[in-house]
Amino acid sequence: MTDKRPLRSAQWFGTTDKNGFMYRSWMKNQGIPDHEFQGKPIIGICNTWSELTPCNAHFRKIAEHVKKGVLEAGGYPVEFPVFSNGESNLRPTAMLTRNLASMDVEESIRGNPVDAVVLLVGCDKTTPALLMGAASCDVPTIVVTGGPMLNGKHKGRDIGAGTIVWQMHEQYKAGQIDLNEFLSAEAGMSRSAGTCNTMGTASTMACMAEALGTSLPHNAAIPAVDSRRYVLAHLSGMRIVEMVHEDLRLSKVLTKQAFENAIRVNAAIGGSTNAVIHLKAIAGRIGVDLELDDWTRIGRGMPTLVDLQPSGRFLMEEFYYAGGLPAVIRRLGENNLLPNPDALTVNGKSLWGNCAQAPIYGQDEVIRTLDNPLRKDGGICVLRGNLAPSGAVLKPSAATPELMKHRGRAVVFEDFDDYKARIADPDLDVDETCVLVMKNCGPKGYPGMAEVGNMGLPPKVLAKGITDMVRISDARMSGTAYGTVVLHVAPEAAAGGPLAVVRNGDFIELDCYEGRLHLDIPDAELQERLAAWQAPEGLLWDGGYRRLFVEHVMQADEGCDFDFLVGCRGAGVPRHSH
Repeated sequence: MTDKRPLRSAQWFGTTDKNGFMYRSWMKNQGIPDHEFQGKPIIGICNTWSELTPCNAHFRKIAEHVKKGVLEAGGYPVEFPVFSNGESNLRPTAMLTRNLASMDVEESIRGNPVDAVVLLVGCDKTTPALLMGAASCDVPTIVVTGGPMLNGKHKGRDIGAGTIVWQMHEQYKAGQIDLNEFLSAEAGMSRSAGTCNTMGTASTMACMAEALGTSLPHNAAIPAVDSRRYVLAHLSGMRIVEMVHEDLRLSKVLTKQAFENAIRVNAAIGGSTNAVIHLKAIAGRIGVDLELDDWTRIGRGMPTLVDLQPSGRFLMEEFYYAGGLPAVIRRLGENNLLPNPDALTVNGKSLWGNCAQAPIYGQDEVIRTLDNPLRKDGGICVLRGNLAPSGAVLKPSAATPELMKHRGRAVVFEDFDDYKARIADPDLDVDETCVLVMKNCGPKGYPGMAEVGNMGLPPKVLAKGITDMVRISDARMSGTAYGTVVLHVAPEAAAGGPLAVVRNGDFIELDCYEGRLHLDIPDAELQERLAAWQAPEGLLWDGGYRRLFVEHVMQADEGCDFDFLVGCRGAGVPRHSH
């Protein structure tokens, strides 16, 4: 049904008083004629283009195709920049500025004369940041992703962005290859515009955006340099104008049912653990109650069907050619594994309606069948116990099955600097049965919760041919990484969680099948240690945004959003400034 209410932008451009005069007149210095202000939806194109965010450096061209679609459908496009937090260059971590970017997006939408927005996203944190900001405003919103890079190439074989770095660096530390061999893959890893071509966080969040229903079908997987990426951008520009007339706001799409679908899809694709934090934060902004236990309830027991690095063999190009995310959703739906097939999407159809007839190509190799999965249980494993009272997570599809139930002696690093200083020491008291533990790398402790949880193994262990050990921290890890890695331990060490008092020689029990993470010391001793614990110094030393972050960031199980940003504040029009 078409909504007949006045356009939001009309409160700027639709009056004949002094204010309307000024708003229109200053916009006209760009050569905009009168008729563009007469009842047309104004569509904001929220662009994270930046040459310092290489994954998003091609977004100017994508924006031009979105504009063509908006104009064709009878709207008027206005492009604006927002903070672009690229994963590859930004220190100490892009996660530190995810919430900052979301604030930029929220206030840019609320304070400007736009009736709807197209979110141009790509690199890891830009997708959740822009969805978080838009969710807080609840205007009609559609996501357009920049797409993954072409397959990397090295010595005649395909290599995955990010994943090859971890693999070859471990081989270099083990003495299996020399420095020249390690560096030889550098030029071939990133061959085109786009995000990482593995099922890392960028591709995972693109899939999450599509599974949530916030993008058109196939948005997640079309390669960045494929002409069909520009066609999708054009169609998205057309569709957002229709969404304004239909009053199809983000809250009608981002329902609890949509998040349940996304959790199940994340298991099927072998998605990044980072999705746990980002989906929680997006849900918190729109007002949906999403908990860690939902990942157990919805995700566990779901086979991983997509055979992509870092869990499997292939890359995002092959994923798209095999049918992309609609093919995965069809597999789920045909086997009654899609929790909410009727969930609404931005094109006005249900998720199942979009995917029921989706083609699946490639002899069931890239997108496998239910009876031949990559892993029988690929859902994110949520762990609890006296070491993680508020929870921790592990990605089964990237772990070693034999280590998913393990008891080992703790080798403790107080922070990332301590880890770097000692991990290569030949006298480090460690073997492959030990559990590597790293503290003070969580939201407050790093600060920003950097992707350092996939600690590289000690060279003395790598030299034995060992490729995996159990690792535990309050950090995150890149979605391109792999291993039996326990992440997001909450509460974090810097907030006084039990992780803070683990000592060298303590024994730790990991049982992914029972969802248990246990520090094997008497309860009384644990309480004594916690009572004697003192917070690390210097968390707030430099003031500014970092101080704001440390004072207001919530823990990993709560999505690491700021406590004062949770909730939907709407897009009410601010007061006139004149």
